[in-house]
Amino acid sequence: MIQLVEKRDGRVVGYNEEKIKAAIRKAMLSTDVGEDESLIQRITDRVGCVGKDRMTVEEIQDRVEIELMKSARKDVAKRYIAYRDQRSIARRAKTRDIFLEIIEAKSNDITRENANMNADSPAGMMMKFASETTKPFVDDYLLSQEAKTAVKNNYIHIHDKDYYPTKSLTCVQHPLDRILENGFIAGHGESRPAKRIETAAVLACISLETAQNEMHGGQAIPAFDFYLAPFVRASLIEELKTLEAFEERDLSHLYEAELDDYLRRDLKGLEGDERLLQHAVNRTVGRVHQAMEAFIHNMNTIHSRGGNQVVFSSINYGTDTSAEGRCVIRELLQTTYEGVGNGSTAIFPIQIWKKKRGVSYLPDDRNYDLYRMACRVSARRFFPNFLNLDATFNQDDAWRADDPKRYLHEVATMGCRTRVYENRYGAKTSVGRGNISFTTINIVRLAIEVMAIKDPQERIERFFQSLDNMLELTARQLDDRFQFQKTALAKQFPMVMTALWNGADRLAPNDTIESVINQGTLGIGFIGLAETLIALTGHHHGESEEAQALGLRIVSHMRSRANEFSERYEHNYSILATPAEGLSGRFTKRDRATYGVIPGVTDKDYYTNSNHVPVYYHCSPRHKAKIEAPYHEMTRGGHIFYVEIDGDATHNEEAIAQIVDLMDRHNIGYGSVNHNRNHCPKCGYENADTTQTHCPKCNIPFETIQRITGYLVGTTDRWNSGKLAELHDRIVHK
Repeated sequence: MIQLVEKRDGRVVGYNEEKIKAAIRKAMLSTDVGEDESLIQRITDRVGCVGKDRMTVEEIQDRVEIELMKSARKDVAKRYIAYRDQRSIARRAKTRDIFLEIIEAKSNDITRENANMNADSPAGMMMKFASETTKPFVDDYLLSQEAKTAVKNNYIHIHDKDYYPTKSLTCVQHPLDRILENGFIAGHGESRPAKRIETAAVLACISLETAQNEMHGGQAIPAFDFYLAPFVRASLIEELKTLEAFEERDLSHLYEAELDDYLRRDLKGLEGDERLLQHAVNRTVGRVHQAMEAFIHNMNTIHSRGGNQVVFSSINYGTDTSAEGRCVIRELLQTTYEGVGNGSTAIFPIQIWKKKRGVSYLPDDRNYDLYRMACRVSARRFFPNFLNLDATFNQDDAWRADDPKRYLHEVATMGCRTRVYENRYGAKTSVGRGNISFTTINIVRLAIEVMAIKDPQERIERFFQSLDNMLELTARQLDDRFQFQKTALAKQFPMVMTALWNGADRLAPNDTIESVINQGTLGIGFIGLAETLIALTGHHHGESEEAQALGLRIVSHMRSRANEFSERYEHNYSILATPAEGLSGRFTKRDRATYGVIPGVTDKDYYTNSNHVPVYYHCSPRHKAKIEAPYHEMTRGGHIFYVEIDGDATHNEEAIAQIVDLMDRHNIGYGSVNHNRNHCPKCGYENADTTQTHCPKCNIPFETIQRITGYLVGTTDRWNSGKLAELHDRIVHK
């Protein structure tokens, strides 16, 4: 007799004969003769008795068909079979509709989920086909029932769910020195160690691109200046050796000559060794510039993940004070300022200036001149963003100014705002670590559900009860995914699990990755704090001290629970201020469909990003910084502060520096500045006129650079509806 039933989603439940009766009765009622209760009971009894102890839904339905065909009611059998076919078609209909939209290159939230992906290209279409068919498989076979229900009911979003079956990890901060010093083997190719700056720059590109194909998130280099600096000196020595051949004399005494900086100088008036050394310096600076130019050009033209997406890359720099490190920084900034191609702003890599007192921020600091240059470049090209190493939570007692590898004790971040630093299961560092996976909670929905409670204290208490339940569920879901990911074999990630992840060098190809990945983080994200507070108090945190106090209480509570989960599950759980892109509108649309239009909550096409003050709220940069700053210490999984400024910022580096000063004063971890920039792709003409849509010289549409979350997009054509609505509502902070 049948005891257990295996459902289509993989769950096993007890056998319930009433479901069989209901299906047969429905088929009978659709015929002219009608129902026959005695026949229904006989068929149900036969199916239950002749079956195995455990059967699938499909096997049981096959038995029902056989019994109906053996009975006198062939008409019922035909209706039952037709009904099964209709249900099967219905299950496939959604996938069919999605595929047609991809095939027809329709602009919608499915094809515009990721603005960095061209879903209209053949490779992009294949990626979307794979993505949309993989997600249902994950729902049916890999998620727990509680997680599946939470996703279905719009309480959580599992990021990169389509990559779930691959067991891949989210992101990693590349220890590029391992690649440059040792070379690497990936797939069918291998690379020798770098010997000169040009090779080092190319290998940096290859490292980022190769790892991108093995992971589902972004790639970052935590100390770009430190890693490439040795190859500036190597290239200088190479230039001196060329001069040796030309001069027919030994210049080895100049190989390690002390240089305060690598600056081009006129050779006029110079003689002897001084002239030869300066000539070699001039040649080296030119080579470094070309190497940085090639690096940025490559990062904006090479593609990953089947050829449909530019590598989502970030580089951190600014604290190498050596002459060689400064040379790398200077030429990188200069080529960024000049732009790529016909003067276009480079979208990738996301560049991040590491701001540190005593090193790269104050007027007397060794790298202050480069910091001011970074502000000037950011004023024109949006990058670099600014990472505040002086924030209390970004400091490390192990950092020493005279340590040649002090970057190991400097936090680095991803442009998508992922931050990995604290570590319960290894060294406190950003290098060689990353996020494993993350899931975002729709805290707005939790607030909407308690809005009807009139007593404010009871309303908030009920909200926290719901929040606790969802935090517990999310922690379990992330642990479930970790348990699945850890079974991957090292050979599945030939680059990441040999050269990049800390401890991976100890793994044999057929070893699982379990022993090394727990150094990464599991991120619990949130979205829409502003709308949550409006639902609970009537105001958001930017306009009400009461709301701000509650907002801090909510996120602080999430942080405390994450610490508890870290102890319970023995993982690095962190709270992440989610960089919502596709998610910003997805949560909102479904909540509005369920609860209707709620002023200030579901009346827009998006929820406000994480803990940000709403984009439509008029306030000063100072007020915005004051409100958002306290959340940075709590959201150590990642965060960003940004300010919208007005007018043409091209020659206003001071405006950028003032925002960095705000970050310094308010203990903000990471920030950036937004401003308008129009670019003509034909002639290269640029301006900042928000009312102008076409180039006045060529009369063709401008490309307008905009920051979508933490990264730039050269066209809004690939933005989803939620982010477009948010863009429309953005106001200048002044």
